This record gives sequence, structure tokens and C-alpha cells, in this order.
Amino acid sequence: MGVNLKGKSFLTLLDFTTDEIRYLLDIARQVKVEKRAGTPTSRFAGRTLAIVFEKRSTRTRTAFETSFGEEGGHAVFLSKDDIHLGVKEDLKDTARVLGRMFDAIAFRGFKQETVEVLAQWSGVPVYNGLTDLYHPTQILADFMTIEESLGSLKGRKLVFVGDSRNNMANSLMIGSAKMGLHFVACGPERLHTDPAIVSKCKEIAKQSGATVEVTEDVDSALKDADAVYTDVWASMGEEDKLQERIALLKPYQVNAEMMKKTGKAETIFLHCLPAVKGNEVTEDVFESPASRVFEEAENRKHTIKAVMIATLL
Repeated sequence: MGVNLKGKSFLTLLDFTTDEIRYLLDIARQVKVEKRAGTPTSRFAGRTLAIVFEKRSTRTRTAFETSFGEEGGHAVFLSKDDIHLGVKEDLKDTARVLGRMFDAIAFRGFKQETVEVLAQWSGVPVYNGLTDLYHPTQILADFMTIEESLGSLKGRKLVFVGDSRNNMANSLMIGSAKMGLHFVACGPERLHTDPAIVSKCKEIAKQSGATVEVTEDVDSALKDADAVYTDVWASMGEEDKLQERIALLKPYQVNAEMMKKTGKAETIFLHCLPAVKGNEVTEDVFESPASRVFEEAENRKHTIKAVMIATLL
């Protein structure tokens, strides 16, 4: 395939071609096999990773720390309380210091601009572990899970139900457009995906054969869906809007009745976690045979390891 991503930052899937995303998924599959087999590897021996987080995390933090450590590297976790992240020091100065101390930087926080400044000034690969706009490492894990469960990505119908203007809906739409899926963002009009992102994805879809839809209509959205995806109704930092969101989004709860609307017994359920059961998804769907949420959570580790292998080695 001739893909070379060495030295490249991973900030949004918009920056990656279909072939490059495929390459990352193929590496992830390989490292998962190695991990399951107990094959010892030390690809990152002598290398260091700064994990700079403004927001709390379970999967993203543990995926970066364990995958880097398993490969013989040394990861250092730095919360916003540990370093001068935009406080008493320009962000670009922090970036330049970290770039001289570390071989790579993982960031999780609020503004997309922050991760972009880190990438611009550090001189080392920077990985976006979540911003308010995008969550690209999660999409790799989601796509890996869809392939493992259903055998393929291209042409699959992936439906995101709920708050369609959040970072997950944005990133799933971009990833689907790149990889040729039929993506539907289904939710109330007030919470529809940014039209600029929709327009961009529709342009990308012309090349890949993907289709991109935004709708309020649950019945048409769910029909023939191969995968149904949801996320919390109030993202981190939006907790004050939860009651308003519950009122708006109750008709978009993923429950057994909604899953039946697909008309397919093999439809899978996905969620990036953490989940608020009883809000965006019912306990019975979350714990059902259709649910792949914990395979998806594990795949965060393998896909993040794949990104670091591709960009560091």
C-alpha cells in the first residue's frame, strides 16, 4: 500500500486517507493477535510518551498507558494540575518543552485548537484522545469492532442516535465518509450535526461511495441498520444541560423497541462509554447479545497502539 505515517500527528480523521485508515486498522488487528497470544514485543523501548489530560478518562488513559508500556516505552501522565497548560506559560512554550522531553504527546481536553497548537509547536507526533470537536481514536476502535462483528465496513449502515452535534457524531460521520459506510445521524433538529461538517463529509463520500444522512425520523434511520450507536446526552462540561437534553432526547433512547426497527437480528449496539443506563440506552440493550461495548472498549487499546506504531516507527 506504500503508506508512511512516521512523524504524523493524529488530530482528526479528516487528515487521513481511506488507505491510511485501513493501514491503521490492519496494524490494530495484528497487535491484538499478538496481545492475545502473549507475544512479547518492545517496539517503544527507550521512548517516552507525555499523556496530557484536561478531562477525566478511563479507556483513553488506560489505552495509552498500557499499550505504550507493553511495548517497553515509558508514559508519563500529566493532568492540567501538574503542568502549566496555558496557565503562567504560553501553550506553544509548553509544547516546545514537551517536544524536547518526549517522543510523542497524547492530549485529551476541550478545545481542538489546543491539540493543534501542541502538534504545531512540539515537533513530535501528537494524538487527539478527545476534544469537544473530534474523538478520532474512538472511531478506529468502533470500526475495528464493526469489522470483527460483521466482517466488513464498506456499505454497512451505521446509525448514530441522540445528540448528533457532539464529537462522536462528528467523528463517526467523517470516518464513515472516508471508509464507505452509509451513515445516518438521527436526533432532534436542535441537536443536528454542524452543517459545515455534513457538507464536508458529503464531499468525501463522493469519492468513497459512502452516504451521509441527517434526520429526525427514527423509523427511516433505523431501517436495515447494521450497527446502532449512541452516546451520553450531556457531554463532559455540559452537565448543566442534562435535564433539557433528557426532555429533547427521550424519543431517541436506544431500547429493545428501537433495536427491532432495524429488521435485522444481527444488528449490533455500540457505545463509546461511559454510559448512563436508563437515559441514552436501556440496561437490557446494553447487556444484550447485540451489545459490543466491551469489545469496543478493549479495541481502544489496540487501535491506539496501532496509531503510535505507525507514527513513531
